[in-house]
Amino acid sequence: MQTIEQRPLYVKVHPADNVAIVVNEGGLPEGTRFECGLKLLEPVPEAHKVALVDIRRGESVVRYGVNIGHAEQDIARGGWVHEGILTLPEAPHLDDLPIGGADRKKLTPLEGFTFEGFLNDDGSVGTKNILGISTTVQCVAATVDYAVKRIKAELLPKYPNVDDVIAITHVYGCGVAINAPGSEIPIRTLRNLSLNPNLGGAPLVVSLGCEKLQPAQMLPISSLPILSSVPYIVRLQDEEHQSFGDMVAAIMEMAEKRLAQLNGRTRTTRPASDLVVGVQCGGSDAFSGVTANPAVGHAADLLVRAGATVMFSEVTEVRDAIHLLTARAETEQVGKDLIREMAWYDAYLQRGSADRSANPTPGNKRGGLANIVEKAMGSIAKAGTSPISGVFGPGERVTTKGLIFAATPASDFVCGTLQLAASMNMHVFTTGRGTPYGLAMAPVIKVASRTSLAERWADLIDVDAGTIATGKQTIEEVGETIFRMILDVASGRKQTCADHWGLHNEFALFNPAPIT
Repeated sequence: MQTIEQRPLYVKVHPADNVAIVVNEGGLPEGTRFECGLKLLEPVPEAHKVALVDIRRGESVVRYGVNIGHAEQDIARGGWVHEGILTLPEAPHLDDLPIGGADRKKLTPLEGFTFEGFLNDDGSVGTKNILGISTTVQCVAATVDYAVKRIKAELLPKYPNVDDVIAITHVYGCGVAINAPGSEIPIRTLRNLSLNPNLGGAPLVVSLGCEKLQPAQMLPISSLPILSSVPYIVRLQDEEHQSFGDMVAAIMEMAEKRLAQLNGRTRTTRPASDLVVGVQCGGSDAFSGVTANPAVGHAADLLVRAGATVMFSEVTEVRDAIHLLTARAETEQVGKDLIREMAWYDAYLQRGSADRSANPTPGNKRGGLANIVEKAMGSIAKAGTSPISGVFGPGERVTTKGLIFAATPASDFVCGTLQLAASMNMHVFTTGRGTPYGLAMAPVIKVASRTSLAERWADLIDVDAGTIATGKQTIEEVGETIFRMILDVASGRKQTCADHWGLHNEFALFNPAPIT
């Protein structure tokens, strides 16, 4: 039966735009005429751009009100505008950016919103109650994974208030330049992962013994919220362990003590200001910047108004919009800190003989994103409209309320790992192409940019934002849905699809230092 969604539809984001994206699933054929009179001169795939006016060679192609590229040829009104006929413009220069800090209109506080969480001794609050077993080196990973299987089977059922047991394994710790510039990033990431609010301040570290990254460097007693003489390290090379069975038994013995500690915790009513929500996008398409990301941005604004912490990240996916972000800095120093992180990453890419054009992916391009400028303009929509109140480097623990930029690479798994280290206790992940991405340490709410994806992957997608493109819902309505779902999931009242299926990706460290 004919539905309203099958009418030829396009979305134009900004009044100054000279292109729009096709909404219809499967795209539209040559000769299609829109209600405004625009006629397609060639087939245009779903989410791809159509020229709204004649665009001459060398002229700017404008989307989101900004130049996303220069036409390499004349493009007629109704023509398909894609990456193959665009030249990437220069990134904004970092030495002449508008910096905020001027008087801004105060956001109206949003009061009375709460969730049920686990209060920790350091004042942080968990949305899960998990035993995390940290590791100092990849050599012990298989042993820890074996122990975790036994802990889940033999011990966890005795402690019903504990949600899960996870192994924080990785490929770092030895064979690396442990004191080289940049090595502080993976080390502090591992330290702060161990201190994530969802782990309840019950650290357990498994070390081999001979590795370069020693436990005292990764997780010194001074870094723990409360100093304690209680042992929290198992070294497999210690002489007391005469067999593999001894090693596993030692891990399980210490794990049971931690499980008993965690089992005494219960959920209590906490203000929404205790939430630390990370937002991220992966498998993005041209709809992401007009549906899912703006809806998440509206939810982010609501969270900030409620006093919570919201962090956005992905340096290469904000770099081309940095001039818009520095203008939103709450103070001059915050603006300078944003520039610092952009400059650091520019230099990092340059050392590797790479640049920002390495992003987007082939899938992003099939989804209508012509280049990194277009992708960045859609990506920053997740940050809403609130002033930016703080900037933190990769792997640093966030200590400021409000909207935060936590610097990370754009890789989904590296970004998620670094946001967990930053103390994230809830995650919101938008996607246009689709991904079964998930994290064990924090719940992941996945938001689809297209209804067709949400319907096709109904058991993997939590929120359909594609209804915005077809006019069924507004950005604000979907944002409100996301906001309320965050509170429900954080309280344990609802379960995300990723947690339902146990879809939990491995941790992925960011290590810019040399490997020896």
